[in-house]
Amino acid sequence: MSSLVGPDEDREAGKLPVPEDVQAAVRTLLEWTGDDPTREGLIDTPKRVARAWKEYCQGYEEDPAVHLSRVFEEVGGYDEIVLLKDIPFQSHCEHHMAPIIGVAHIAYLPTDFVVGISKLARVLHGYARRLQVQERLTAEVAQCIWENLKPEGVAVVIEASHACMTARGVRTPGVGMVTSRMMGVFRDDERSRKEVLSLMGY
Repeated sequence: MSSLVGPDEDREAGKLPVPEDVQAAVRTLLEWTGDDPTREGLIDTPKRVARAWKEYCQGYEEDPAVHLSRVFEEVGGYDEIVLLKDIPFQSHCEHHMAPIIGVAHIAYLPTDFVVGISKLARVLHGYARRLQVQERLTAEVAQCIWENLKPEGVAVVIEASHACMTARGVRTPGVGMVTSRMMGVFRDDERSRKEVLSLMGY
């Protein structure tokens, strides 16, 4: 049975070994909720939960700024807004460890160089794969781009649904939260701010 697989066999199967104290913590939670962690369907759940959380929180093991280290200067004189829209992401709130699921729109106004567009999504995921609050996630993504690309402006807008509100507590499904961070010209110049928000669909 898979429940008898030991740490060495876990490694051979390419799976992350899970310390016994972590598994015990999950079993304690299962018991506390009223279930029996020794029943067939839950025997391997502690390992699965632990590995899942390692994956959910893999952003702690990376520096999102690394993704902005390679830039391209040959842009043919392009000096208008660069926008990546509707980037899907998943995170978990730090208050209840419940899912946050949403999309982000990330824009910047370049100076002398641009970055590969996939890198903007990687920056988002680097911060999203940590325990978060949406306000901080929005600010962190914008600050990272601002400090590393040194553009004329940065605009980040995030729309998300929070399971800590939709599945528990007030239990109000269908509610979305929107946060934004404007920096540089997008904060100081009303026309530039309206332009980038219009491109985002606002």
